[in-house]
Amino acid sequence: MPKEGYARLLGLAPEHLGDDLCRTPTTTIIRLAELTTVHAPWTEMALALARRSRIGALGVWDYLVTSAPTPLEGIQDAATYFGTVGDTSTDALHVGDNGHQVSISHLNQADMAYEAGSAVSAYALGGCLQRLSDAAQRQLVPLRVTLASETPRRHHSLIDLFGTRAIDFEAPVSSMTFLASDLRSPNPQAQPGLSALLRKHAEQTLASSVALHDWLDLFRAALVSVHDEGAVTLAAAARRLAVSPRTLQRRLNEHGTTWRDELEALRQGHIARLLHHTDLTIDAISAQSGYSDASALRRAVKRWYGTTPASLRRSGGQSHSSGPASSSHRS
Repeated sequence: MPKEGYARLLGLAPEHLGDDLCRTPTTTIIRLAELTTVHAPWTEMALALARRSRIGALGVWDYLVTSAPTPLEGIQDAATYFGTVGDTSTDALHVGDNGHQVSISHLNQADMAYEAGSAVSAYALGGCLQRLSDAAQRQLVPLRVTLASETPRRHHSLIDLFGTRAIDFEAPVSSMTFLASDLRSPNPQAQPGLSALLRKHAEQTLASSVALHDWLDLFRAALVSVHDEGAVTLAAAARRLAVSPRTLQRRLNEHGTTWRDELEALRQGHIARLLHHTDLTIDAISAQSGYSDASALRRAVKRWYGTTPASLRRSGGQSHSSGPASSSHRS
């Protein structure tokens, strides 16, 4: 696949791929699947993805499954903390247990008549099966598999992926069903207390995570980071996003904004927070916010809110909750 087809997709910059706190959106996953299914059927793609997704590749989520007292408890934890690997605005993992059988369903909003969506859903279930088998220390085989996808011409790759021919297509939900006894057997790798630590780690990861919804969100997160480091320049922000300053300006223009507008909106919010929540002097706030002096800060506040910094501070933000920069440039 040519790199130019995916290099600019949200969440694929090296600093985000290497950061467990960055949540890659479903739109990026689907676009990668689109680019791949041009070259191979979705059934083969699902198998290839699963084979390359070794235990540990998905971080704490993998170990929630493989380190629990039983595979069932592990997959239940994995469903609870699905947000550590998936975009919960579009996808979810559900575990149902009727005492005799356990069903694991991948729920998503993709069009299952669409090859890319079908590939992602089959891969999600296949990845779960791999991790359950690793937890049990033996190859688990579902009683049956149902996929919401349209029936493909051939599906031998899916038979290899799930280890069974009992696969039904065009079902309401994509799922796997197991004997409950298979998933309740003790996990040979389980260590007392480890699951509780992993759940706590997953909770902390989710609490600190950054959802990369679109490119502008990604840019604004980078701008905040650059601002906090004290180097608020176009070049510094461009380096953080791994693009040239010229490319960054062009991308901002494509999104209907400019570097100047974004920087002003950031400063506006920052200054309002400092005025409302600190006792810093106007001179100190202007220095922290990148203004040459207090007079420049006063002019900016007058332009945004129609009042002075002192009046804005006294108001506590009640009568000036939004200004022209925030309403025009913040989504």
